[in-house]
Amino acid sequence: MAVKRDRPYVQFNFLVDLGDGNTSGPDAGFQEISGIGMEVTVSEYRNGNSLENSVMKTTGLNKASDVTLKRGVIGSLNLYNWLNQIRNGDQNAMRTVTIQLQNEDHSEVVMTWKLLRARIIKHTSGALNAKGTDVAMEELVMAYERLEME
Repeated sequence: MAVKRDRPYVQFNFLVDLGDGNTSGPDAGFQEISGIGMEVTVSEYRNGNSLENSVMKTTGLNKASDVTLKRGVIGSLNLYNWLNQIRNGDQNAMRTVTIQLQNEDHSEVVMTWKLLRARIIKHTSGALNAKGTDVAMEELVMAYERLEME
């Protein structure tokens, strides 16, 4: 449940559940999440005999934006196995992914985003560089059908 306060929360204390109930350990540890969002489209309509020279706007469909998650390569195949289910046509591979923002001392969840009927649509590993000193990263892009916040 959302916890309201006057001062904004910091962005760096969060938990990710990829639909398997696990929010601890390396498999659930992500460095960055971006793109959580939704929009409601608007359709415009006007009768040719309308006395007003403007369009009517009607509420259209809900659209959820794709979400990107990044983490260091840890030698785990959990993301690949989920993606493999999806690309092999398993219609039960969609999951509810939950992202929870925590307060500064990790004692309370202050905001939750639920990505309903989520699936991986893109997975990228790399870049690898023999002269580099950065952590090897993998990136996951997920599409989902509905966003709920609590």
